[in-house]
Amino acid sequence: MSDESLFREVDEEVRQEQFKKLWDRYGTAFTVLCVAVVVAVAGIKGWQYWQLKQAETAGDAFFDAVKLSGTGKEEDAIKTFSTISHAGYAQLARLREAAGLAASGKTDDAVKAYDAIAADAAVDTPLRELAKVRAAYALADTAKPEDLAARVKDMESPDNVWRHAAREITLLSQWRAADYASADKTVQAILADAETPAGIRQHAITFSELLVPLLDKK
Repeated sequence: MSDESLFREVDEEVRQEQFKKLWDRYGTAFTVLCVAVVVAVAGIKGWQYWQLKQAETAGDAFFDAVKLSGTGKEEDAIKTFSTISHAGYAQLARLREAAGLAASGKTDDAVKAYDAIAADAAVDTPLRELAKVRAAYALADTAKPEDLAARVKDMESPDNVWRHAAREITLLSQWRAADYASADKTVQAILADAETPAGIRQHAITFSELLVPLLDKK
């Protein structure tokens, strides 16, 4: 046996001896760690699968309710929306449930539902603001102008994305109160905003035409 071969054999034996010592000292801990990693990965995968199934179930229920609403079965749709508990779909379901109440003529119940969403800090901010707008629209034909103004006053700033809806709600309340001068100012604000949505702009144009003879009488 050459010296080089002898050195390799001795070196190999030394490494094996060192490995044996390390295994004797840390082998149990290493095994436990490996098992823990496998269990953790399995747990994460199981949790992800459960979440996926929950989301799929909630999504199916949500769209079933939407179909019911689309066929005029609002009561059935409301019941289905109320059963959805998945965090994401539940927020949308609450909004659709409130919309169903409004469509069924249950304005007071719809406004209560919208107000509850708007006051719920757990709901995403854009959906809370949407609930405020929907509640104000639901009350546009019945609430006092000052009450409606209080509901939308925080939305009328030039940088608020809901300012267009807020102005339209204000216009509706002013028209109903026969406050034509104020209504005309609101119409002009709507038309002067280059970002006003086409639908709201068209409504404002219609109101501006209706206001002409009424303002002439003043």
